[in-house]
Amino acid sequence: MSAAVVPHRRSRPDEPRTARITVLPGDGVGPEVTAEAVKVMGAVAARWGHEFHFDEGLIGGCAIDATGSSLPETTLELCRYADAVLLGAVGGPRWDGASQTDRPERGLLALRKGLGVYANLRPVVARQRLVGASPLRAELLRDVDVMVVRELTGGIYFGEKGREPMSGGGERAFDVCGYTTGEIERVARVAGEIARARRRRLTSVDKANVLETSRLWRSVVSRVIAEEFPDVALEHMLVDSCAMHLIRRPADFDVIVTENMFGDILTDEASMLAGSMGLLPSASLGVGADDGVDAIDPTEPEGVARGSAPSRMGLYEPIHGSAPDIAGKGIANPIGAILSVAMLLRYSLGLEKEARLVESVVDAALDDGVLTAELASRGQRAWLTTEVGDEIARKIASAP
Repeated sequence: MSAAVVPHRRSRPDEPRTARITVLPGDGVGPEVTAEAVKVMGAVAARWGHEFHFDEGLIGGCAIDATGSSLPETTLELCRYADAVLLGAVGGPRWDGASQTDRPERGLLALRKGLGVYANLRPVVARQRLVGASPLRAELLRDVDVMVVRELTGGIYFGEKGREPMSGGGERAFDVCGYTTGEIERVARVAGEIARARRRRLTSVDKANVLETSRLWRSVVSRVIAEEFPDVALEHMLVDSCAMHLIRRPADFDVIVTENMFGDILTDEASMLAGSMGLLPSASLGVGADDGVDAIDPTEPEGVARGSAPSRMGLYEPIHGSAPDIAGKGIANPIGAILSVAMLLRYSLGLEKEARLVESVVDAALDDGVLTAELASRGQRAWLTTEVGDEIARKIASAP
């Protein structure tokens, strides 16, 4: 059985760490939010005596402008030799023209494939302080805490695609969606491990009434969970039904596992439970059987792994896009990027204590009204991007 994507501990919990982080600011608001995330990592390093070294690379539209490629080979090499990668965002209207031979999003897909990060973890938490920012009624948001596990390197995004002329005029376009048993097995194991460490409830989302890939998905997930995670309650749900129930009864969900496109769409919808897409982080991870990471131990707090293990390279990014309409205005919300740092500390560096502090400080800052414009109420101060980063870094330095 392949090792699962789970947090792990250092063999000496109080030992300072040295790590190399590749930062890919990207396009739009990407440089603004990653700058604040790096600032927070600096505060963490100063507090615990860690040494974090940062290398910067090009990806997306800015990489096309500078090198002609959305993912230069030098960027990919920087990422492969890093302990973790922190990404901002890619894309924008400048690179949307039909004449484009390369697109910013191609660089992101190539990076995911090149790093082999097949499991995308997206936590969605509804905080009481921010229930007014959500379009849902406050009573629906009570106890909402969902982890979405999105398969990241298969499906329609990576299938054969193209256009061909039709004899009667016009064109035919196609995008092939394909999945293998192995691709489904490994992400099902990730979801099973995470569900086992939480409330032991797993919802697998597909479209098995229509799609053959979904019928394979459902059968493989059923087998993996039944054989390897008999203590986890599995429910299958069609994607359209899931989209409805995420709004109707969001607190009933614990862990959701789904394929690439469905996961992309559902987590954008789920961001409204939290109040803003700017609040949501993500971790993209990949583990092979020879990784050396032990299986998760559900008797341990927060589902940390047994024993010690080497660091696991991962790709961390907020789920929001490049938001070109607000780029350069200093009003982008950096919380999603900062919470991605917490996931980086936990999953790639094994710094659980540091990760929890970042998360608790973010909660405290939000409770104190440290909110950017899209979350601030009328008459309430709207904090600038850099001010949010400064305040969270200050709170990390002064936390008891």
